[in-house]
Amino acid sequence: MKKLRILTMASIGAIVLLAILLFPTLCLAQEKTGPDFKVMADTVWVLITAALVFFMNLGFATVESGLCRAKNTVNILSKNVIVFCVTSLAFWAIGFAFMFGEGNLFIGLKGLFLIGSDNSPATGEAYKGIFSSLNWTGVPLYAKFFFQLVFAGTAATIVSGAVAERIKYFSFFVFSFLMGALIYPIQGHWIWGGGWLSQLGFKDFAGSTVVHSIGGWSAFVGAFLLGPRIGKYGPDGKVNPIPGHNMGMATIGMFVLCLGWFGFNGGSTMAADPQPISLIILNTNMAAAAGGIAATFVSYLAIGKPDLSMLINGILAGLVGITAGADGATVFGSIIIGLIAGILVVYSVLFFDRIKVDDPVGAISVHLMNGMWGTFAVGIFHREVGILYGGGPKQLFIQIVGILSVAAFSVVSNLILWKIIKICMGLRVSEEEEMGGLDIGEHGMEAYPDFSSKA
Repeated sequence: MKKLRILTMASIGAIVLLAILLFPTLCLAQEKTGPDFKVMADTVWVLITAALVFFMNLGFATVESGLCRAKNTVNILSKNVIVFCVTSLAFWAIGFAFMFGEGNLFIGLKGLFLIGSDNSPATGEAYKGIFSSLNWTGVPLYAKFFFQLVFAGTAATIVSGAVAERIKYFSFFVFSFLMGALIYPIQGHWIWGGGWLSQLGFKDFAGSTVVHSIGGWSAFVGAFLLGPRIGKYGPDGKVNPIPGHNMGMATIGMFVLCLGWFGFNGGSTMAADPQPISLIILNTNMAAAAGGIAATFVSYLAIGKPDLSMLINGILAGLVGITAGADGATVFGSIIIGLIAGILVVYSVLFFDRIKVDDPVGAISVHLMNGMWGTFAVGIFHREVGILYGGGPKQLFIQIVGILSVAAFSVVSNLILWKIIKICMGLRVSEEEEMGGLDIGEHGMEAYPDFSSKA
């Protein structure tokens, strides 16, 4: 544990040092007026924030492993590492083209293996590229791709926590590839790639739907098909809590995710514009804080104690909730969004337990339920189109259309892909392997061998 904390602090320190070293470049670029200096500043900003989003992989790994049992720690950590490796190749080969390549209102058809030109307006050249949906930002194509890649990886890793402690390792491996190649980019094309929802006017600034709802629906279908962990629910329907083995690790992971989220939302401007990114990052923080406070009090009212795991998930729920409208909400609006997210996540966790959908870490409640809430909230709290600001019901209706269409496609596509994997490879480990722990059964090693009863 001590080594993990040292490693985490060292990683954060390295990121901060990098930002400090690059700060003079950003300042110089802002002082100049030529397009080259703006491209330089924007590119540095995008790459730094993309690195922060990449760092969120550590946050997911530690939150999930901390909230699960010690006997499955290696398995959960390994899944969170391999999912990004798999998604990187899938999104490079297929996913990015399907999401952002020239095509139709449903899917991109060009740019496989990142092949294609991308002359952005900032270069002053006539546009001749095939990734026109990303032409609004002047950063180089490789910077655009890397930033979008880490988002794709985030959507895929959401699934890991909901199916933890009972899924076959290589079945999850295959699903992660299909998620990064098909499920995520096709729906992403509808919203961010110039597709039909984009044409309709649907708003999702940094991905409450594109990343979190899509990932959340995949998590829900996977958890539903897998069934609950052995012993989670009694014959009479009683919920038997299965506590996490390391709340310190889970708490560290939450703070890592918070840090990464400032890049997640702030970097979605894909430009180093001081005023917008300042508001976005402040909104992100305030929603997280409000979510944590709300979840603490609601958990006390609902279960009699201010549960730490609910606090952690309340903060994450606030972050998910503000993601769609971080650019358009006021600070006060972001606090309200976060408060509602914190309330929603507690009752959502209790609801899914009631219907016996076993989600060991609360990923469905955090990402799916609050992804939908955050998307819906745009129609209420957005300063330009929200109902509270005189925008009328039109935007809210568009947001609802987007939520429902993504839900329908996600459920059907996930059912098909999960079923195919189940038929070809199987989904769930044996009862003996589940009882003994996936660390030994799937990987032949333990996370804490010094504490093993066999030692």
